[in-house]
Amino acid sequence: MKEKKSSCCTPAADTACCRVEAIVSVDERGQVVLPKDVREKAGIKAGEKLAIISWNCGEKVTCLFMLKTDELAGMVKDILGPIAKEIMKE
Repeated sequence: MKEKKSSCCTPAADTACCRVEAIVSVDERGQVVLPKDVREKAGIKAGEKLAIISWNCGEKVTCLFMLKTDELAGMVKDILGPIAKEIMKE
């Protein structure tokens, strides 16, 4: 029996939260248009800032994630806040 080959890019078994929402194209200027229904579902308004996060597999970028910058700031605060508190105690 052959073993399944896993890679550093293989998603976790629990992928129920992830799905393909749309297929988009990159134009000659490197721009991508997010479809209206995706923007509405995500609550993305014109002028909002999005952070692009890359997931690398070796030297190659295999996934790109977009997060609203206000949510990213909250995540950073949640992660780094307790660490900073511990450092300040020392």
